[in-house]
Amino acid sequence: MNKQSLTKIIAFYLPQFHPIPENDRWWGKGFTEWTNVRNAKPLFPGHEQPIEPGELGYYNLLDPEIRNRQAELARDHGIYGFCYWHYWFGNGKTLLEKPLQQVIKSGEPDFPFCLGWANESWTGIWHGSPDKILMKQEYPGDDDIKRHFEYILPAISDSRYIKIDGKPFFLIYRPDSHPHLRRFVELFNKLSQQHGWDGFHFVATNVSENWPIRKYGFEAWVPPYHHRAVWGSSSNISAKALQWLKKKVRSDESKKLKVYSYQEAMRYFLPKNYNETYYPALIPNWDNSPRSGKNAVIFNGSTPELFKQHVEQALTIIKKNPPSQQIAMIKSWNEWAEGNYIEPDKKWGRAYLMVIKQAVSEF
Repeated sequence: MNKQSLTKIIAFYLPQFHPIPENDRWWGKGFTEWTNVRNAKPLFPGHEQPIEPGELGYYNLLDPEIRNRQAELARDHGIYGFCYWHYWFGNGKTLLEKPLQQVIKSGEPDFPFCLGWANESWTGIWHGSPDKILMKQEYPGDDDIKRHFEYILPAISDSRYIKIDGKPFFLIYRPDSHPHLRRFVELFNKLSQQHGWDGFHFVATNVSENWPIRKYGFEAWVPPYHHRAVWGSSSNISAKALQWLKKKVRSDESKKLKVYSYQEAMRYFLPKNYNETYYPALIPNWDNSPRSGKNAVIFNGSTPELFKQHVEQALTIIKKNPPSQQIAMIKSWNEWAEGNYIEPDKKWGRAYLMVIKQAVSEF
């Protein structure tokens, strides 16, 4: 195995770019993430909104040609695979499942993938109704855990599914919110062994750096150090540094809009102290104002050159991991309504993708 092949860059992939009945009911006929992207407004002088997609346009993910073009772009620029966000709310309820189902059924694109369980309730937080529960995340018990496993079995059985040391890679968002996490891990591992695997390669994200991943059967974690880090919800940033950084914040009259310099914020994207294997999150940009308006957190001034510095720092860190775990996660491939994407846009084209391609070739 050559040096280049050890580095695996996996991009989080949002499937909410096709209409579903639930979104039609909650937000209006034909709603997708593009609805928020198109409707975004600039909130201060120099604020670049709305943003516009580049060569892929305002796509529908039920179009197989789009999915093939996405995979081709990713592969050609050093990205190893996609981590599809997967929605299982308990009692067999799923959402946004069609794109991945079509990928599995058709066998295309021929591109590695894995699953990230978006383990939380859907609320109206991005639309001014944080207390409104749209779809509640529930944990009914063992039978539901088994149903969950059976539901993802076609995916993890696929030859394209990403496996680490022979174990299916399975990421869980906020696993510490699961009231029966030990039982979940135990049952998933047992069921995987019945199908010929030696358990799962469980990866946690959006937990604190002190959360005991090994205690709960996880092998690595992805730190959530993007807007939450500079917002002061993590010990990754010192009180003194936070106070200094807050002076950089531009606030509107409501004091809710937070605008940080990307160049300053990127200093806090990577943990300073950690005891467990971690997969850095590569943050190309962040501006969730298309979803949350004046409640947004914005990193202003991201450029491919700055992103390159961040990526090089992250890839240097993962070289300390075992060869099979030299992994970094791009957050994200296509979170357009968070301003958090690496797909081509009209301003930069493929420039951010070229950063990944160059960095992988050098490391």
